[in-house]
Amino acid sequence: MFKLTDRNTPRWIIFLFDITACIGSLILAYLLRFNFQVPRIEIAAFGISFSALIIVRVSSFLIFKLYAGIIRYTSTKDAQRIFFTVTLGSMIFVVANLVSYQFFKVYLIPFSIVIIDYITTTFILISARIFVKTLYMELKNPSKDKTDVIIYGAGESGVITKRALDRDKGTRYKVIAFVDDDPKKSGKTLEGIPIYDSAKDLDDLLRTHPSANLIISIQNISPKRKQEIIETCIGYDTKVLNVPPVNSWINGQLSFNQLRKIKIDELLEREPIQLDKEKIRNEILGKVVLITGGAGSIGSEIVRQIIPFNPAKIIVVDQAESPLYELELEIHERFGMKNFETVIGDISKEERMRRVFDAFHPQLVFHAAAYKHVPLMENNPSESILTNVYGTKTIADLAHEYHVEKFVMISTDKAVNPTSIMGATKRIAEIYCQSLNKISDTRFITTRFGNVLDSNGSVIPRFKKQIEEGGPVTVTHPDITRFFMTIPEACQLVLEAGAMGQGGEIFIFDMGKSVKIFDLAQKMIKLSGLALDKDIRIVFTGLRPGEKIYEELLNDKEKTLPTHHSKIMIARVREYDFQTIEKEISELTGLFGAQNNEAIVRKMKQIVPEYVSHNSVYSKLDAEGKKVEA
Repeated sequence: MFKLTDRNTPRWIIFLFDITACIGSLILAYLLRFNFQVPRIEIAAFGISFSALIIVRVSSFLIFKLYAGIIRYTSTKDAQRIFFTVTLGSMIFVVANLVSYQFFKVYLIPFSIVIIDYITTTFILISARIFVKTLYMELKNPSKDKTDVIIYGAGESGVITKRALDRDKGTRYKVIAFVDDDPKKSGKTLEGIPIYDSAKDLDDLLRTHPSANLIISIQNISPKRKQEIIETCIGYDTKVLNVPPVNSWINGQLSFNQLRKIKIDELLEREPIQLDKEKIRNEILGKVVLITGGAGSIGSEIVRQIIPFNPAKIIVVDQAESPLYELELEIHERFGMKNFETVIGDISKEERMRRVFDAFHPQLVFHAAAYKHVPLMENNPSESILTNVYGTKTIADLAHEYHVEKFVMISTDKAVNPTSIMGATKRIAEIYCQSLNKISDTRFITTRFGNVLDSNGSVIPRFKKQIEEGGPVTVTHPDITRFFMTIPEACQLVLEAGAMGQGGEIFIFDMGKSVKIFDLAQKMIKLSGLALDKDIRIVFTGLRPGEKIYEELLNDKEKTLPTHHSKIMIARVREYDFQTIEKEISELTGLFGAQNNEAIVRKMKQIVPEYVSHNSVYSKLDAEGKKVEA
């Protein structure tokens, strides 16, 4: 039985074939030139032509190593080498003819023979290689065993993508169509493949080719259009791949293995944020910047984004040893920044934090350190107030004492009408910072936004892990929704708000539309190439303590003030007297030693009257500590 192997054809066989092809081409040139009736005189002179051909072709083929290529992987580079080598050899014939005529008044080889030989030799050598490659690919991967591929983008990137599929070893894909947004390309072909209008024909293509994959090859596609294409594909359970940016191609060449699956983040992308980079640069250039929680998702991205603005020094504080070490390595290797200090420390340890301020005298502080997981904080209220409230108060007080120019606190949408311990502690921290701003030269600014995609412990990484493990994917409630923002987008808005803030503001960000978590889970399953309720299922586990079905950002026009940036608004919130709130917070943090959760929650409700706990353990406690009847 015939078995196709991956053994390469010996080079001497390729070389012998090429020379044989050249001899055949020369004979064919004579036959065509003289209409298959070669005169005797020309036959007599054939020996000269033959000798010249052997000498020139053998020499040039050896010099340029035409035999060295692997035939079954013939590429345009190989075709270019053949064209150049044959052209050079034929030019030698032309020069030899001119010299021969100059001295002997006779042509060594008739010019018509040279031209015909040049054309036929080039054609035979290239077409033979293409034929062998096509035959090999077909025998290796019969069409019936190949997966159909539709390439979105009938431009240069689309052609490169097709060639990468054709070239790469072991590929089992067959390009059946290009689709493009330009209707003028519709009806034409590209490398023999038909081009379709994406607006009119994409649905039909996906419907008639249910097992096809779609590859998005366009480099500068808008987030909105990309989302539309992906949503259409998800509707037909079509697997979607994406061509990475050109700057990530290996040696400037795209490989099939570089094509990657679409991430769920790309369904939530928005148009790039336009920043006032000059204003941000003026805020950061040449200054010492302290970032608490700097090894976390938000803190570490703030570090990356402020480096291009050339701060004098960056100090990162975090109590997580390994992430802090990894960030330090990244900053040194990726950015080569030397004025970068990492400090292991707990923001609730005043002595340790005072040492940091005393040693570095920061001019800007980005306060991102906090406990953020709602269910964990419901079970650990004392730790929540120690870090989120007392830790924030410690850093804010030191910022005031050491005359920091600006203090930017990272808050959350869960601080709006809080229903959880975590949300209430963040609201109390907001209140303290806003109140401290009234008596301080330091400008205290708060930024508030929703869930951040792919941040540590967020829903996206959890769903990914559950899908990889075969499920089930757990969703707390079928109607639960959340606002989402990418990590870079959130940090860009933090920098912009920090630059524009004059002190005392609570900035909220335009988070776009809220996303239904159940829909998010469905899309992640489909993007993983799995079938819902066949390969993997979704299970509803019920709302966790302190968890809302809907998050609020307080971003309706009646409760916000606009800024010069369309995505940033200022929340209108109740303001507090500093002396009063300082006393209340001191009483709250003073309860840590007693470890009495009910007393802590009771005090939090006194400070934040809008806090209504959804935790059955605390929901029946009012601010006075009495049991509230259901």
